[in-house]
Amino acid sequence: MKRPSVPTGIAAAILLVLLLTAGGQLPRSAWAQSLVADLSNHLIAINTGFVGTEVVLFGAIDGPGDVAVVVQGPPSEVMVRRKSRIAGIWINAASMEFQQAPSFYSVATNRPLDQIVGDAVLARHEIGLSHLRLIAAQSSRAAPERVREFREALIRNKQELGLYGTAHGQVAFLGERLFRTNVYFPANVPTGAYTVSVFLIRDGDVVSAQTTPLAVSKVGFSAEIFEFAVRQSTLYGISAIIFAVAAGWLAGAIFRKV
Repeated sequence: MKRPSVPTGIAAAILLVLLLTAGGQLPRSAWAQSLVADLSNHLIAINTGFVGTEVVLFGAIDGPGDVAVVVQGPPSEVMVRRKSRIAGIWINAASMEFQQAPSFYSVATNRPLDQIVGDAVLARHEIGLSHLRLIAAQSSRAAPERVREFREALIRNKQELGLYGTAHGQVAFLGERLFRTNVYFPANVPTGAYTVSVFLIRDGDVVSAQTTPLAVSKVGFSAEIFEFAVRQSTLYGISAIIFAVAAGWLAGAIFRKV
C-alpha cells in the first residue's frame, strides 16, 4: 500500500533547501544551541479513514556530528504468553509481564549505530531495540535466560504489528548541518503522548539532545464512540447488543421477503 503524502513534510523539506541555498546559515540565536529540531506536525489525528501517515522531523546542528532520532509511544504493561501443545490442544503454558514497555518504538540514524557510538552510551539513552529497557515484573524471580526469551518475544510481536521498527530509519543530511528524516506511523498506531528524542553524537558520546512532544489522538465520530465506550462501558455494551439484535432482525426480515 502506498503511504499517504505529507504536504507539511514537503513544506519542511522546501524550508531546509532554502536554508541550504542561503549558505546554511541560521540566526545567531538558533546557533546558541548545538542542536535544533522540530516536527512538521505535532498532532496525528486518527479518524475513520485513517490508514497511516508520516511525520517529517527536520533540524540543524552547529558542526560535524552524527544524529540519532528515537520515537517512543506511551508506555504500558504488556503480558507476553507462551503457548504449548498439551494433549493435542494449544494452551497458554507460561507468561511474563513487562512494565512500562513503549507502545511504539522506532530509531533513525545517519550511519549504522555500531559506527557511531559504543554500547554503554546507547544503553544509557535507549537508542536501538537491543538497548531498550524492558523490565519484567518477574525478573527478580526468573532466570535471565527466561527473561531474555520473553523479551525477544515481546519485540517480535510488536514488530509483527508494525509498532516496533524492524530496521533503522535513515537520517539524511542536506549539506553538513541540516538534516531530516521521515517517521512512519501505521494505521494501528496507539493513541497517547509520544516523545521524539534527537541526539547529537560526537567523538563517541552524546553532546546534545532535544525531546519534542507528539500527540496521537482520535478525532471526529470515532473519537466520540471511543469516549462513550470508555466512560459508559455498561451502556455501550447494552447499546451494542440492541444494535446487533436489530440488525439481525432486519436482515432476516429482508431475506424472508426475497
